[in-house]
Amino acid sequence: MSRPPLHALQGFVAAARLGNLSRAAESLNLTVSALSHQMRGLEARLGQQLLVRKSRGVGLTPDGQRLLERIGPHLDAISQALQPFAARHDDRLAISATPSMASAWLVPRLGDFLAAHPQVEISLQSTEAVVDFSRDTQVVAALRVGLGQWPGVLSEHLFDEWLVPMASPALVERMGGLDARPLGEWPLLGDPDGQWERWFDTFGVQPPARYVAVFDDSESHHRAALDGVGVALGRVTRARLLLDSGQLVMLTPRRLKARYAHWLVYPPEAATHRGLLAFRDWLHRQAREHVLHTDAAADATPDAPAR
Repeated sequence: MSRPPLHALQGFVAAARLGNLSRAAESLNLTVSALSHQMRGLEARLGQQLLVRKSRGVGLTPDGQRLLERIGPHLDAISQALQPFAARHDDRLAISATPSMASAWLVPRLGDFLAAHPQVEISLQSTEAVVDFSRDTQVVAALRVGLGQWPGVLSEHLFDEWLVPMASPALVERMGGLDARPLGEWPLLGDPDGQWERWFDTFGVQPPARYVAVFDDSESHHRAALDGVGVALGRVTRARLLLDSGQLVMLTPRRLKARYAHWLVYPPEAATHRGLLAFRDWLHRQAREHVLHTDAAADATPDAPAR
């Protein structure tokens, strides 16, 4: 058997680790069809099926898992050995962020940065996966949610996240207005993390006998509130555009600080990247403006149903 080409093995490792051909192809600057062709060629050369398609992405066969375990560490070692020799392009800035943070907070502001820094080419990777800077060396920095304690990276606090009861104007009208009844009597949308319980304990409000529905992701949680199904204990950052446009209304100025905050993280070697330095300064200014705007919106909200 002839030796498999290195680029096909790199494509296989990327697909196996990301579990998605589209994201793997993007990370390798390939089209999905080109990566699929590489994978079929690699499987034909080895005489084994390596990947199996799933409803959302791809998985590994037992042979694929064994191959990943054998070649993955070697490809990582090659990548790390070559990293000091790689040309750094300070005018290209690849940023990783979660889809909700990207769409609700970063992207609406990004035009301001690009107008001020037209020489910087931004590549935004929207993914729930936590980027591994030692493997994905093209990514310069990431926006993360957490405690700010990640090994091997520099972490800079941007702003805290706040949880506030919010609902659609249609539901507020259906309930008779903000001051019609206590919050515990409103149809509340539960969450699996017990955030409502924290909110009720913190503010001494009587909890409901039951929740009208429970969602295990913030996207569905906010979507149900937007459709008038019930009251969400919404994340202010995620819902900022909906609140500003009046599609959602905060029912009370009482806010609960979420356990996790928003951070900018990057590896130490990126600390002198000129594109990142410009983005970093701009990002902190945006974060300060966000905090001021969030505080002002809370102060302007009448304290009606939280009793």
